[in-house]
Amino acid sequence: MASVLALTRRTLGVLSTGALWLAGLGMLAMTVTVGWQVFARYVLNDTPSWAEPVTLQLMGWFILLGAAVGVRESFHLGLDLLQQVLPAGLNRVLEAVNLLLILGFGVAMVWYSVELAVGTWTATIPVLDLPGGFDFIPLIIGGALIALFAAERLFEQIAGVEHEAAVEGVQELA
Repeated sequence: MASVLALTRRTLGVLSTGALWLAGLGMLAMTVTVGWQVFARYVLNDTPSWAEPVTLQLMGWFILLGAAVGVRESFHLGLDLLQQVLPAGLNRVLEAVNLLLILGFGVAMVWYSVELAVGTWTATIPVLDLPGGFDFIPLIIGGALIALFAAERLFEQIAGVEHEAAVEGVQELA
């Protein structure tokens, strides 16, 4: 059991690190895109029509990938006021409830985003000439990662295992 948990933790650590790198690259690509849009508009007097929809696509990706990594690293939003004043036993119960809520949120995000993607797939994003459902792919993948990382942390808590940081150096930033 311990070896399965260790393998799962390593695998999800690699997945989390990859998601964080993709989010960073997405943010960099968005910055370059917006920079080009501003340059083209004010210097070349020729605003590229593709820049805004590409920027919105990139934002969806880096925000949701970053949020998923935040769940794994416990940087997500939470109400920890009670956890500061309650005994350790109740603290563990509240953390488990919190993780269950996050897990449910991730699953609901996947479910409803798939419905939206299927319902809008036949439409077309005008400038990008992509299916309309493409807008919801970051929500589907981000929701799946949020649910997966919340489930990992919940299983670790049930097993009584301390959660390790997936991304080196991230814990020092907190």
